[in-house]
Amino acid sequence: MPRRRYLTFLGRSRRARSSRRSRFVGLVNVRSSDVSARHAAEFRKGLSETGYVERQNVTVEYHWLDGQFDRLPSVMADLVRRGVAVIALPGSNAAALAAKAATTTIPIVFGIGDDPVRLGLVSSLARPGGNATGVNIFFQELVAKRLGLLHDLVPKAVRVAVLVNPANVPVAEATLRDVPDAARAIGLQIEVLNASTSREIEAAFATLVRGRADALFVASDAFFIGRRTQIATLAARHAIPSAHSAREEVEAGGLMSYGTDNVNMWHQVGVYTGQILKGAKPADLPVLQSTKLDLVINLRTAKALGLEVPDKLLALADEVIE
Repeated sequence: MPRRRYLTFLGRSRRARSSRRSRFVGLVNVRSSDVSARHAAEFRKGLSETGYVERQNVTVEYHWLDGQFDRLPSVMADLVRRGVAVIALPGSNAAALAAKAATTTIPIVFGIGDDPVRLGLVSSLARPGGNATGVNIFFQELVAKRLGLLHDLVPKAVRVAVLVNPANVPVAEATLRDVPDAARAIGLQIEVLNASTSREIEAAFATLVRGRADALFVASDAFFIGRRTQIATLAARHAIPSAHSAREEVEAGGLMSYGTDNVNMWHQVGVYTGQILKGAKPADLPVLQSTKLDLVINLRTAKALGLEVPDKLLALADEVIE
């Protein structure tokens, strides 16, 4: 091959590899894939609104960690090593922190439930100023409200077990920071239970039963959402009313949930990812604050527990499962 033609071919080959790399997105989530199908569809919808369609002009590599928070550093290191264009992290404080620790240059789009300024992810909501931006979904700010709604549904409850996952440090710490004050304000006693595996969930329920807890407050945690059927089954077996953060947990049989609309957050993470692929800088994209809140009540579960749901709560509910 003549040298000029060879150099032209080599240049085109390098540009092709660079182009493929520039449209390579790594999406990391600590949930399981089975609970996230509709959320992933919303992420792709957000991408498509910016002109990027999966398997046509963008490649998305999904990492579903199923509550294995200890895998986050290695997954992020691998994505950084392979030079992804964007790391998308809908729905995990821990994943966002792991990504930020892994790179200060590759764009990060997060969806988190705590203050990103306090966590050190951005300089300010209006001007993030670094390589990260995304959506604040206010999970932790809703802890007191969620506990209050549980009390409204189970007014005779005095002792409430609080289930946290110590492997998810940011959420566990925030929950244990906010729950005690909220509990004292409405006259509740709390007992903290830890679980990071299915076996530990079983053990937590055994402790809960021995301690004669009147209700269960489940922290906003992807691991617990992934184990929603196990938790709902145990709660039903022991006749324990339970409060959650995600509607999927109530669809599985939990009593109630109160939290931000996750679907909208995944959609916006997709939009921001597409905008960055088109050339936008995370430093210039303001952190959005999701304000749509959903109260979901499972009337079947309430009936099985012998609970009468107050009319005022039925009127407030965004969804009632009958």
